[in-house]
Amino acid sequence: MLRQLRYFQSVVRNNSFSEAAEECHISQSAISQQIQALERDLGFQLLERKNRKFTLTPAGEHFYKKSLILVADYERICSESAKIARGSEAVLRIGCLRGYSSGEFQRALEEFAEKYPDVELETKHGNHEELYHLLRTEGADLVLNDQRRAFSDEYVNLVLAAADSYIEISARSPLAELPSVTPQDLKNTPCILVASPSQQETEQEYYHDIVGFHGDFLFAENLEEARLMIISGKGFMPVEGVGMSQGFGTSIRRLPLYRGDEQIRRNYCAFWKKDNSGYYIEEFADMLKAQYAQ
Repeated sequence: MLRQLRYFQSVVRNNSFSEAAEECHISQSAISQQIQALERDLGFQLLERKNRKFTLTPAGEHFYKKSLILVADYERICSESAKIARGSEAVLRIGCLRGYSSGEFQRALEEFAEKYPDVELETKHGNHEELYHLLRTEGADLVLNDQRRAFSDEYVNLVLAAADSYIEISARSPLAELPSVTPQDLKNTPCILVASPSQQETEQEYYHDIVGFHGDFLFAENLEEARLMIISGKGFMPVEGVGMSQGFGTSIRRLPLYRGDEQIRRNYCAFWKKDNSGYYIEEFADMLKAQYAQ
């Protein structure tokens, strides 16, 4: 009956016997016979046929909706049982920067999950050093990270984008009227960083010593908290991510960050250990690369 259920669902989904037959790789007469056999087994009519067209009967409409749930449950049971039989399951562990605000990472996750529904995805977030530690200790298979050190031959170092740097600041701040800002312009405005308590000192050192922010530093646990602080006028936040995508309305302005006459640029890369390279890792890396190329 399972096969007949799939045929019936295909007919309803396509609203056509001929298209359903093509989708199921059988003849139109065969799929029609299978639907009729299903109706005989059930003891009631699923479809009301009129010439070359059909409509669902009230019983058929109810049966169709419930059959979708039944087949989905069956497929899930089969998948779970297969994992038990194998004694293990495929897992891909992906790390991303804690304050990353662009959409490439999320879109790559969605694409991978759709293509490989049987592979469990574990996502982890951290600052640069936390992600590097996860990769080094095999707590993650691949990480999306910024480049702060020289590339190592121990890893695959896939450069995804050389991104222009920006800051986010309250639209009510006088600085928001500037076409761009420099670290010197921001010396009297607190810098808000998204960092876990254990990484606050490390992140502060990087943005003070390397980027050149010399004012006070404030910290948020996540991106949402940081943006609430920005809206409240407590400071500015350096942007982690690529491009000018915005999802925060008109209360926050995003400004280019310059040093001298040139906009500061940062490399964003996918890193994974060469001795841990596998099909799923490289497949996800390709998807991530394609997202950045769009």
